[in-house]
Amino acid sequence: MKKPKVITLTGYGINCEEETKFAFENAGATADIVHVNDLIDKKKKLENYQILAFPGGFSYGDDTGSGNAYANRIRNHLWNEIEQFAKEDKLAIGICNGFQIMVNLGLLPATESYGKREAALAHNDSARYLDRWVDLRFYGNSPWIKDLEMISVPIAHGEGKFYAEQRVMDTIKKNNQIACKYDKGDMYDYSMLEPNPNGSIEDIAGITDKTGRLLGMMPHPERAVHFTNLPNWPLLKEKYKREGKQIPKEGPGMKIFRNAVAYFE
Repeated sequence: MKKPKVITLTGYGINCEEETKFAFENAGATADIVHVNDLIDKKKKLENYQILAFPGGFSYGDDTGSGNAYANRIRNHLWNEIEQFAKEDKLAIGICNGFQIMVNLGLLPATESYGKREAALAHNDSARYLDRWVDLRFYGNSPWIKDLEMISVPIAHGEGKFYAEQRVMDTIKKNNQIACKYDKGDMYDYSMLEPNPNGSIEDIAGITDKTGRLLGMMPHPERAVHFTNLPNWPLLKEKYKREGKQIPKEGPGMKIFRNAVAYFE
């Protein structure tokens, strides 16, 4: 079976492209890191790829709002190609800043059509940049999250508070577009930390479009691809050893990337 090809976009402050490429390649795909200018200049063609990834970072320094300037560059120069990609039987993911870009582009939640902005990722309620781990509970039928119930992954953002008007929220829930929510799992003691780190409406951490093929999420699964990425891995290692269980090599985030590759098998 031919491996699916992943295009991982970069440029102007994106800084998670290497980790994202690594995760997809370890999941069995082939991945290219492509500067957005190379797409605009036709040096690379989006149509040659099956998976599109908008990685995390601080595009354009977030100077005009997180993901906004990068989204405008894509809208002004690449919208026809992006819209066509979204309509085909392909997959796309936006992680952290990439999620913000997809929301600003109107690729998510796209309850009516692609291109109309219907939601926002606003400043955290704390008004601070947060870098910590969270537990996620998964919902919906997206191929990205198949067989996932709850995992722990890190966040690193200052503008991650998901918000949409009630009309949009009603449609999102009706269409089963909520992919994951912040939840209180059993991985950590949240007695001093709120499970919802940013104040997102209904604890939303990630959503999909109506098809489920486009996923956006604030947490970083590409930073949880090794067992030793987990902050409490030494404790878990001893626990598994004493219970006679096999110590895993992969972290919980790898499942998302493996699911994407499996979609094309």
